[in-house]
Amino acid sequence: MASAPSFTTDRIRNVCVVGHGGSGKTTLVDACCYSSGTSKRQGSVDDGTALTMFTPEETGHGISMNVSVAHAAWMDSKINFIDTPGYLDFLGETRAGIRVADGALVCLSAVNGVEVGTERVWELVQERSLPAILFVSMMDRQNADFERVYQDVREHLTPKAIPVEVPIGTAEDFRGIVNLFSDKAHFYHENTQTGDYDEEDVPPELQAMVDRYYDELIETIAATDDNLLEHYLEGDTITRDEALHALKQAMLRGELYPVFCGAPTKTWGARALLSKLVELMPSPQERPAELAQGRNDTVVEIRNLNSDPFAALVFKTTSEPHVGELSFFRIFGGSVNNGAEVFNATREKAEKLSHLSIPQGRERLEVEGLRAGDIGVVAKLKDTHTNDSLSAPGHPLVLAGVQFPEPDIAVAVEPATRGEEDKLAVGLHKLHEEDPCFSAEYNAELGQTIARGLGELHLEVQLERLKRKNGVEVVVKAPRIPYRETFRVGGEAQGKHKKQTGGRGQFGDAHVRIRPLPRGEGYRFTDAIVGGVIPGKFVPAVDKGVQEAAARGILAGFPVVDFEAEVFFGSYHTVDSSEQAFKMAGILAFHAAAEKAQPVILEPIMQVDVFTPDDFLGDVIGDLNQRRGHILGIEPAGRNQRVRALVPQSELYKYSTTLRSLSQGRATHTRTFHAYEEVPQHEVPKLVEAAKKGARGAGGGPLTPFAS
Repeated sequence: MASAPSFTTDRIRNVCVVGHGGSGKTTLVDACCYSSGTSKRQGSVDDGTALTMFTPEETGHGISMNVSVAHAAWMDSKINFIDTPGYLDFLGETRAGIRVADGALVCLSAVNGVEVGTERVWELVQERSLPAILFVSMMDRQNADFERVYQDVREHLTPKAIPVEVPIGTAEDFRGIVNLFSDKAHFYHENTQTGDYDEEDVPPELQAMVDRYYDELIETIAATDDNLLEHYLEGDTITRDEALHALKQAMLRGELYPVFCGAPTKTWGARALLSKLVELMPSPQERPAELAQGRNDTVVEIRNLNSDPFAALVFKTTSEPHVGELSFFRIFGGSVNNGAEVFNATREKAEKLSHLSIPQGRERLEVEGLRAGDIGVVAKLKDTHTNDSLSAPGHPLVLAGVQFPEPDIAVAVEPATRGEEDKLAVGLHKLHEEDPCFSAEYNAELGQTIARGLGELHLEVQLERLKRKNGVEVVVKAPRIPYRETFRVGGEAQGKHKKQTGGRGQFGDAHVRIRPLPRGEGYRFTDAIVGGVIPGKFVPAVDKGVQEAAARGILAGFPVVDFEAEVFFGSYHTVDSSEQAFKMAGILAFHAAAEKAQPVILEPIMQVDVFTPDDFLGDVIGDLNQRRGHILGIEPAGRNQRVRALVPQSELYKYSTTLRSLSQGRATHTRTFHAYEEVPQHEVPKLVEAAKKGARGAGGGPLTPFAS
């Protein structure tokens, strides 16, 4: 590995590159790094050679799936580009990138403009109050339209967007940009990949458009600064430096968002963007302080200064063959040297940072040390994982971690080859360590391993990784539903277990009365024996028998819940009675009483909250009704409508995929367990038949609601 220079904190820019999938983020990062000279060749997403998109799953599907870091050295500064996925299935990776950034570069397709992914990541950028630059990419594509995209941004993202560059030509006629600050045209050299250009005066035919944009730019910037506004109204000229300074301050306050454009596949616009990222994006020191939890729950402010105590957040974990686990971290305070001993304050474990490096896509460049604000990577930490905080020994500090989204889809998985259950469990655990949005665990009640993720593609990719990294191929099935059984009315019956063998016999006689309890009350046992007709030492055995029988179910083998069992009469034999005999009596009495108590099957009902734009409200409600949903209400939720409904869990398998299809990807949903309710009578025969075929797992165990 080559060694890389170190940069002071004031010369560092941490920029997360976000946007809808396919908007050109990865190509833009590639162009910037190549133009700056920190990458020796320009890669291609189509060829699978892009700098920040290199895993087999990414190159196979042709999309970014992981947060990845590369850097460009420009104007004596280091720009850490944090490339993020654009598809909602990988939103957790995007959140991780945004968490450790100081600014955002929002990429938009010049053809498609603002898309659903753009809106979602814009919300995340706003949550973090990050200053942002917007870049209209693919200006050389057919049907590219800068003005349309600009108006789209103002309508759907923010009215505070303002162009600082305008294109010269469009589609196949795109040949340059006009820099509104310098009032100069940059005409790019054809048939080169270096981004070189000739600087000339603005062509006469563009002057009116440029003047209009320039007046809008200066007036907008001046309006954010009282002194500049006074000069502007008095007719004084605002210098480039004054305008840039005011623009940067307005960006820090979230008052303005400059718009740039270019064609990254040709590196056109990359150099101008690099300059503005250095000039307009804040250094780590210019961002608000981070709050960390110190000893005794004290709150410590970390201001991204080298004089701060060392504090870093691990925001990404991955693994490589022959290398092991790699931990990517952002330093929020203090500095660290190669080989330093640090303390994992989250897990209270000591670690050593050997081969301290900075990431450049899939490559790692070793460094002697890193200062506050920088991003590093280190291999083979023993007890450190994503969202852990690293700090100086003797000064533990825990930083706020990445707020990963909750999984909203689940499938059951089992190894395709028998005997690989342990291998599967180890592989699934490793996948979770790399991606906290993916989880899996064995559900003993259902008899299945349930894997959860953020969408069908997310799960598909994780299972591809499982096969590649751990050699385990799986079969995917629908998760079983944790049905229950209960009673409508009470019933009572006698259970007598009598067996005579050559030696000592078995005798147990118990009369049991069962009554339904309110939903959610569980199970209750009452000892109503009087006169010693059953000795006290045998009564608990009756209880055990009832519980064992209830766990096996009545109608379809599902656990029986929400009932009281009362033992009120019986008899015993002084020699032949035993705990086992009375346990069998309890089982027999329960089954006989249950037949009289009108048993029913219960299904889990989920409360589903759907957040959808008005345009798709009717389709969403119609789909919920088809799923036996009961609409509780509709209310405004920001720019969306919130639909609250109660829906049987059995009707929600792959619902998130259907919802995205119904709403062009714009609707989202959450779900929580609500209650158990009776299964409609016409559904009962299906469940009973499935039970006869052995389609369900072992019964018993506590309720474990999960997403389908």
